[in-house]
This record gives sequence, C-alpha cells and structure tokens, in this order.
Amino acid sequence: APAAPAAPAAPAAAAPAPVAPAAPAPAPAAAAPVTPAPAAPAAAQPTDEGAYVTPLVRKLAAENGVDLASVKGTGVGGRIRKQDVIAAAEAAKAAAAAPAPAAAAAPAAKKTPALEVSPLRGQTVKMPRIRKVIGDNMVKALHEQAQLSSVVEVDVTRLMRLRGQAKDSFAAREGVKLSPMPFFVKAAAQALKAHPVINAKINEAEGTITYFDSESVGIAVDSEKGLMTPVIKHAGDLNIAGIAKATAELAGKVRANKITPDELSGATFTISNTGSRGALFDTIIVPPGQVAILGIGATVKRPAVIETEEGTVIGVRDMTYLTLSYDHRLVDGADAARYLTAVKAILEAGEFEVELGL
Repeated sequence: APAAPAAPAAPAAAAPAPVAPAAPAPAPAAAAPVTPAPAAPAAAQPTDEGAYVTPLVRKLAAENGVDLASVKGTGVGGRIRKQDVIAAAEAAKAAAAAPAPAAAAAPAAKKTPALEVSPLRGQTVKMPRIRKVIGDNMVKALHEQAQLSSVVEVDVTRLMRLRGQAKDSFAAREGVKLSPMPFFVKAAAQALKAHPVINAKINEAEGTITYFDSESVGIAVDSEKGLMTPVIKHAGDLNIAGIAKATAELAGKVRANKITPDELSGATFTISNTGSRGALFDTIIVPPGQVAILGIGATVKRPAVIETEEGTVIGVRDMTYLTLSYDHRLVDGADAARYLTAVKAILEAGEFEVELGL
C-alpha cells in the first residue's frame, strides 16, 4: 500500500530541522484525513545576559519599562519570574518618587570689613622719638650686616591639639592664658643650645665672636607707640609655664607703658610673631648686636602630605611658616637650615604633655 503523507513537523526552539522529502507515490484513492499535531508552546526567549524568560514575563517587563538584563531571577536556575518583574517595577517607581538630595549650601560670602578713615590721613606730623630710634636701629642693622632669610614649613597640628586640651586647666593653675607663643619660644631656646652660632655676637672692633652661654629671648610686642622688644631673661632655663608668665607680664607692661629700660635690653636672640596679624611670613630685620631673628607666621589649615605606617595620605593640618633672618657674616645658609630644622622637629614632635599636666 502506498505510504501516507508525513505529518507537518512541529516548530523547534531554534532553527527547524529540514524534513526529508517523501518518496513520490500516487495519491491514495481514499485516504483518511490526518489531524494536524498541536503547535508546541512558544519557547522562552533569552535575555541579554543569557537567562530565559517567557513571553508573558517579557511582555510584562515591556509594559512596565523594566530592563530584564538588570533583573535578578528568583526562579529555578535563576529564571526571571513575573514576581521579579513586578518587584523591579515597584522599586523603580519608589526611586523616582524619592526627593533628590539637596545641593550643599554655598558658604556665606564674607562681609567686607568696615574700615574707619584715619585722622592722620592728609597730615604732616613730627616723627615720634621712639619711631626714630626704631628706624635708626633698623637702618644701622641693614647697613652693617649681610642679611638674608631662610624659611621652613612646620606642621603644628599636634601642638595645637595639646594646647586646646590644656588651655583651660593651665589658665586655672598658672593664672595666665596659654597661647601658642610659649611653645615657639621654648623650641627656639632649646635649639639655640645645640646651635650656638645662631645665639652669638660679632665684636667688630676686637675681631672676635661671642657665643652666649644663656638664651635671653626678645619678643617683639606691637604697641600704640610702636614696636618694642622686651626680653625674657634666661628663657632656655624656663618651662612652658615660666615662659607664658614672663611673656604675659612683659607684654602687659609694654601696653601699659610701664616697661623699664632693663627689661628692653640684654637679648641674645629675638622672636617676632608677625602671624598674630595674619601674615604668612616676613623677611624680618636682625636687631643690632645679634646675628639672627626668628619670625612666626600665621597658623592656617591646609591640605598636607602625611606619611603613615600604612603609606602616604592627604590630610588637613595646622601649618605655619618659620622664617630665620640672619647675618651672613657669621651664619651660613647651612647653619640657618640646621637650626630651623631643629626647631621644626621640636614643634612637630609636640612632646609637651608633662609640662602641661596632661
């Protein structure tokens, strides 16, 4: 009997396999009708990342604007289910409804300080005697010395932190405020003991050099009458409390116009805190009879490179500049650098806990 015609092949998930052609045969006289095989269900379609989803899930994702590639399936084998698409759609709606973070408020603009017009404007007046004395001494010093300056940058973060911790108890115990100045005087005086060429005097007439055996430090004080420099005698033998008390007492006498000539003489070295008025550094003039003067700049917060055990990091630190002006007739640049480095090391180590009672 002739062979019956083959039933139509069901569609495959990928490309349909070719069906071999039936051998030619005469059509049968009375062939029973063949019922076509039911169509196979549509195969699940792959997502961009290879997971398979059903047409229903794909349609649901399209209606809700869900990117199937971003959905993690919870079905067997990681398949994406209808519930996964619904959850992703709801999460997207919640994120869209959330208020955007407010932009950081811009810092308030600083107000221009009100400046009063000085009554001296437009006048010609007689130079005060003290101003003339200061001027004569400065000109004399510049003419007689070969002056120049060296600068180092100092990280005083630890020092400022210790001061902040101790200032209240220090004031209650010692009766004076704890400013940063005593720390600088202490460090400068300590370093002078190891670097006597900075704490010296040239005796031109005799052709000799005197290296002082004590450190009497002049501190420049701004007053209504002009700059005056009272002297902390034997500062190298004083602790932080002793220096703080001497500084407060001498500065108070200058401003009250009660300073004596003896308290203004005998300095072997001088410190000028130009940073108290905001200056970063200054090329200060060495006073007559000395070979060096130390200038302290303003302490400001700046980003700085910090070496730690874990490596190099960037941090915000309290930084200041120290300037040493010196007489090159006696002090070489290397001498100045060594002295400044010693002062810097003392300040950055900040080992003042015992003296501060911490």
